[in-house]
Amino acid sequence: MNLFSDIRAVLTATIDSLAEAGTLPGGLDLGNVTVEPPRDPSHGDIATNAALVLSKQAKMKPREIADAIAGAITADAAIESADVAGPGFINLRLSADLMRAQVSGVLSAGDTFGDANIGAGRKVNVEYVSANPTGPMHVGHCRGSVFGDALANLLVKTGHDVTREYYINDAGGQIGVLARSAFLRYREALGEDIGEIPEGLYPGDYLVPLGKDLAARHGDTLLAMSEDEWLPIVKTASIDAMMAMIKDDLAALNIHHEVFFSERDLGEPEQQGSKLAEAFDLLESKGLLYTGVLEPPKGKTPDDWEPRPQLLFKATEFGDDVDRPMKKSDGSHTYFAADIAYHLDKYRRGFGEMIDVWGADHAGYIKRMQAAVKALSDGGGSLDVKICQMVKLYRGGEPVKMSKRAGEFVTLRDVVDEVGRDVVRFIMLTRKNDAPLDFDFKAVMEQSKDNPVFYVQYAHARICSVLRLAADDFPDADLSDAALAGVDLASLEDEAELALIKQMAAFPRLVEQAAVAHEPHRIAFYLQELAAGFHALWNKGKDDARLRFIHTDQPGVTMARLALIRAVAITLAAGLHVLGVTPVEEMR
Repeated sequence: MNLFSDIRAVLTATIDSLAEAGTLPGGLDLGNVTVEPPRDPSHGDIATNAALVLSKQAKMKPREIADAIAGAITADAAIESADVAGPGFINLRLSADLMRAQVSGVLSAGDTFGDANIGAGRKVNVEYVSANPTGPMHVGHCRGSVFGDALANLLVKTGHDVTREYYINDAGGQIGVLARSAFLRYREALGEDIGEIPEGLYPGDYLVPLGKDLAARHGDTLLAMSEDEWLPIVKTASIDAMMAMIKDDLAALNIHHEVFFSERDLGEPEQQGSKLAEAFDLLESKGLLYTGVLEPPKGKTPDDWEPRPQLLFKATEFGDDVDRPMKKSDGSHTYFAADIAYHLDKYRRGFGEMIDVWGADHAGYIKRMQAAVKALSDGGGSLDVKICQMVKLYRGGEPVKMSKRAGEFVTLRDVVDEVGRDVVRFIMLTRKNDAPLDFDFKAVMEQSKDNPVFYVQYAHARICSVLRLAADDFPDADLSDAALAGVDLASLEDEAELALIKQMAAFPRLVEQAAVAHEPHRIAFYLQELAAGFHALWNKGKDDARLRFIHTDQPGVTMARLALIRAVAITLAAGLHVLGVTPVEEMR
């Protein structure tokens, strides 16, 4: 169910009937016609730009079209009134019966309320987290993890076929650093005094268990080997241990990926049949590679710029600012080349639509990767990159100190263990992904209206409490969703009740908009507004006893109000599930 889609259908039928009557031309393109809430709620329930959009096609003045539509559309029982404003906007007021029917619709839809099929089963790859497997995840990874997972949930809810993917950066120089750090802890586990951790190695205590595990499995045999012999062994063990730690940290946030793709599986450009070789061959066959010298960049010089001939990709032909190196002067491939091969593999796996969630330090990389995807797919594929800005941790306004276990940062697990998964997930979505976010341990645990996660959960818990009280007061009543969907709702007349219904009715449209924009934070914002609407109605009932939810001497009024608030609870739960947050039935 989607109120705005339903009214759009009424509008379309009205325009078609006007065309049949000869008032409007036939065959008008309604693609750019919008049906949305008016900017000023006092103007009505729904506004449409139909007359303005159709004016040029119909070769008529907008006001002339608007007057015709406004005069005809009220014939539908759903429309109470239609007014023309300004140059030709049409403001509609919906019938009270239609608005009340939204309550029954929500109760009938249950968990599926807000579901849509705008994705039509299209395959979408959402790659998120992809933290280097060199240690525990930090709070910066936490934000990208939650954002990516909520976005995946949102796309599933709107009918997309989503694959959640993690790219393991396990082929770079940092893996050698990890292995040497682990080998030091291995020597420590065998009883050697290793002293201070040398500069350039990872100092965190999280490598101590890995060192002990290596000692248990290999004894002192690795000590007799040269570095060339022990390094591959320790690399593999280290990557496995770090990925197990990362997966465990993600599981604490209830995040689970379907695909873990290893960078090592890309191979090398010189390795015939490897994914990297295929990417180079494809770009070569398209005439998109050449040897050249890049101009020195303005401002800060990037790591991949060298004042000598390099193999370059013609990124400028696809919207990038400059062409990009595929190989360094020593003949080794660049990180960019590996990323090209990886995204080519995604595309060949059937993902024409790709979404990558990156940290803020990768913002300058977006244009080149989008250019690469255009080139690889001949324009048939798309890549949307969502940047997650940093998270600053505070405790009562004071910056939080770093974690000894991690060595240099606060871990994701530290945060989850202290405040809980649901709090972390909700708070991480209370700002747009590309805006900085402050996370105060004290503030997020306060039970006040200033704490958004408490405010939303309290609304859901309050409703559950009312329903439990009603079950005691009306022991013979059927309070199931199916039964409440059939009660008479005519007694829902107060402006606060009708406003709450209007807020609920906006949820399906909001879900679709958030999915199209790839912005799950819109759901968190909406839930705060809906919770505020419910709390306002609750407080109104405290001041005016006639508006209280339960009246033991008026079962009909009680059932109508229980139906209303149960529908609110369903809507809150539906939104929380998109965020990956469990709705609570009691506040503790």
